[in-house]
Amino acid sequence: MLSRSSFTSLVVGVFAVYVAHTCWVMYGIVYTRPCPAAADGAAGGCVWPYLARRPKLQLSVYTTTRSSIGAESNIDLVLNVEDFDIESKFERTVNVSVPKKTRNNGTLYAFVFLHHAGILPWHDGKQVHVVSPLTTYMVPKPEEINLLTGESATQQIEAEKQTNALDEPVSHWRSRLTLNVMVEDFVFDGSSLPADVHRYMKMVQLGKTVHYLPILFIDQLSNRVKDLMVINRSTTELPLTVSYDKISLGKLRFWIHMQDAVYSLQQFGFSEKDADEVKGIFVDTNLYFLALTFFVAAFHLLFDFLAFKNDISFWKKKRSMIGMSTKAVLWRCFSTVVIFLFLLDEQTSLLVLIPAGIGAVIELWKVKKALKMTIRWQGLRPKFQFGAYNDSEKKTEEYDAQAMKYLSYLLYPLCIGGAGYSLLNVKYKSWYSWLINSFVNGVYAFGFLFMLPQLFVNYKMKSVAHLPWKAFTYKAFNTFIDDIFAFIITMPTSHRLACFRDDVVFLVYLYQRWLYPVDKSRVNEYGESYEEKSKKKAHKE
Repeated sequence: MLSRSSFTSLVVGVFAVYVAHTCWVMYGIVYTRPCPAAADGAAGGCVWPYLARRPKLQLSVYTTTRSSIGAESNIDLVLNVEDFDIESKFERTVNVSVPKKTRNNGTLYAFVFLHHAGILPWHDGKQVHVVSPLTTYMVPKPEEINLLTGESATQQIEAEKQTNALDEPVSHWRSRLTLNVMVEDFVFDGSSLPADVHRYMKMVQLGKTVHYLPILFIDQLSNRVKDLMVINRSTTELPLTVSYDKISLGKLRFWIHMQDAVYSLQQFGFSEKDADEVKGIFVDTNLYFLALTFFVAAFHLLFDFLAFKNDISFWKKKRSMIGMSTKAVLWRCFSTVVIFLFLLDEQTSLLVLIPAGIGAVIELWKVKKALKMTIRWQGLRPKFQFGAYNDSEKKTEEYDAQAMKYLSYLLYPLCIGGAGYSLLNVKYKSWYSWLINSFVNGVYAFGFLFMLPQLFVNYKMKSVAHLPWKAFTYKAFNTFIDDIFAFIITMPTSHRLACFRDDVVFLVYLYQRWLYPVDKSRVNEYGESYEEKSKKKAHKE
């Protein structure tokens, strides 16, 4: 059976291999091997860029309710750029007519053609085109109301009808269409075309050489939930912002892989909103900063795992609550569960929600250990039994109760006042939403005050040896990593501010660690001391 140190080393080793493999895969994506024969001027086996001939091109955008091209009369021209320069960036907003079929919860498609100037796209044998839906289906966000002023009875009936209707997804308008053309005069090796780019390539034979036509790409990652608009039945026209920019081959391949990854998440059950959080990481972040984010996220997962492992190991072995604030454990459990319910109510990204849920389960288990609780089942009815505390534990409880007594004079009025203020001045979806928000605002705003009982116990006992410092260290690393994620991942503002609040709490613990150095000759709750352990190891050697 593996020891703890061996298991940790194994996990770190697997992590290092994973990071190295990820770097190799990323290198394979951004670097494409050119055709070796192209350097000698030979044409055999090479696929040459058609854009190297510098043809005069035209960009046309059409809309239709059909997913395949029909007759010319079935499509509407919404944008026509006659002198299209692939090197020049532009952005234009056009008004698009919304057909009746689309207004009745239907779909509208955009067909984007890149073809020779002066020739209609369906008459041009060397045209390229891509198709993208301009609509998507989502459940609309419920409207928030003032819970005290409320509505009249008629408005309540209408609101109930609307709530029932809101349970079903409706058609939303994508107000942005982002286009890219790969502008590099890159010569591909015909025998080893990259699979990701190959599906976007159209080949033509010109004489003895094979050319690939311009690679036209629609950036689906730019379609964000915040840009969506609900399509009403009375809407006849909607704005569409068409933007264009050139793209390099390396970035094109990377973007294709990222779009495929987001699509895979949706296939695995991730909602449009969850996928949108992932899109935001790629779209709203500089590529170099994005690469840093990948490594930071990998280390975050590693430290999360090690913190959970050490925290569970510490509490699994713990038989005594000497020096540990039971109130702080109870509060941490309560606040973690409330934060999880709040994030769930706010429909936060799963990237934030899943770790919060795991943390809540662990905190519930720690409460069971702290209260020395055992559960026995009498049929289907559980029976709870609590263990007794010894004299040293009772002394700790006295310090704990003393700290909570003084803290309650400050904390409870602040929480009740904040809940009352939000009820009068802030709109919520429901009474449940107000209750959860009131709890979580108290947790975020004054939650760090509940760490004071543990600090007070440390002060009274002049010791911090009873704390799980390994788990604290890993959590500290993650706290500083969370500071970075606070600017990258979409999350409620209160949750973002709480990340920085945790930095302050940890710094206070570090100060107490320095102020009360560990006495290595002191016997711990297991009847062992650090010096005895060292002697045992020396004797074995």
